[in-house]
Amino acid sequence: MLSTLWKKKTSMMVGIDIGSHAIKAVVLNQGNDGYILEALAIEPMPRGAVIDREIQDIEAVGNVIAKLKKKLSSSIAQAAAAVSGQTVITKVIYMDASLTDEELASQIEIEADSLIPYPLDEVSLDFEKLDVNESDPSKVNVLLSAARTESVGARVSSLEAGGYEAKVIDVESYAISRSYDLIVNTLPEDAVEKTVAIVDVGANMTLFSVAENGQHIYSRDQMFGGEQYTRSIVSYYNKSFEEAEAAKVSGDLPPNYTFEVLAPFHTILVQQVRRAIQMFLTSSGKSKIDYLIISGGTSAVEGVEELLTEELGIHTVIATPFKNMKIGNGVKQELVDKHGAKFMVAAGLALRSFSPWHI
Repeated sequence: MLSTLWKKKTSMMVGIDIGSHAIKAVVLNQGNDGYILEALAIEPMPRGAVIDREIQDIEAVGNVIAKLKKKLSSSIAQAAAAVSGQTVITKVIYMDASLTDEELASQIEIEADSLIPYPLDEVSLDFEKLDVNESDPSKVNVLLSAARTESVGARVSSLEAGGYEAKVIDVESYAISRSYDLIVNTLPEDAVEKTVAIVDVGANMTLFSVAENGQHIYSRDQMFGGEQYTRSIVSYYNKSFEEAEAAKVSGDLPPNYTFEVLAPFHTILVQQVRRAIQMFLTSSGKSKIDYLIISGGTSAVEGVEELLTEELGIHTVIATPFKNMKIGNGVKQELVDKHGAKFMVAAGLALRSFSPWHI
């Protein structure tokens, strides 16, 4: 059981988002007027060190984390990271409301064999009581989370190799949802009572997460990301992958790239987001998404905000998780302004310093 890692309240931690293209780190503090962004850093990841959300080279990832650590507060020794992808399972189950946490743990371990499609000796489990079941008040809703122990262990080892104690291993979808509280005030006032989707588009994976009335209700991964855009640049303009990445960020591309590369990627992006929305509506019985928030590196692609608003008919904004925070003296405002949307997961992990939240 990972209860000692996932559920214990902690002191201030670094939120570390381990991606396939880069590692992002955030340190938050809490003042009288809200959160304070104490540190923010990003470092590129060697290609192949992380593939499809799974760490392939612990030493390489640890080296990148060690570089990040030098840019952050040296006084912080603990860190939070997250697991994600197809091997992570979250389910809401119903248990007797009278059971204590210890009794729940015993009962869940007995029943887990039928709930988790992996051998239990390969899986790390945790759970959290939510609320009383509306249909049967004698039952309580319990959030059960499971991840391959190998995935959890790789993140723990990578953090340790980078000089940190792994205090929390979270689930990425919940880290994203936790950051919702940082950005809901960038939407119209009624958003707190509406259905809001967060679309975090990474290099190879898109995480689609939905909150309703401020509560996380749905998440799903899709195999799609900004690397498709990069590969189109490679193909059209005979560049190396690294050159294409640099050109994508700087905008140093031929005038006709708009028609050759950007427009086709826009089309695919709209299709992927529309598909994710439809899958949510079908499975949830909801009628619509009221607002859409785009985060991740692909949110910086030209015209994304306007494109999705127009094509989907949904009010869309780019995530700005640090917009209303006090910025610490050591943080470069340019980094916040240019790359803030990439730090949604890392910010959600850093928030684990202040409350246990789900898992």
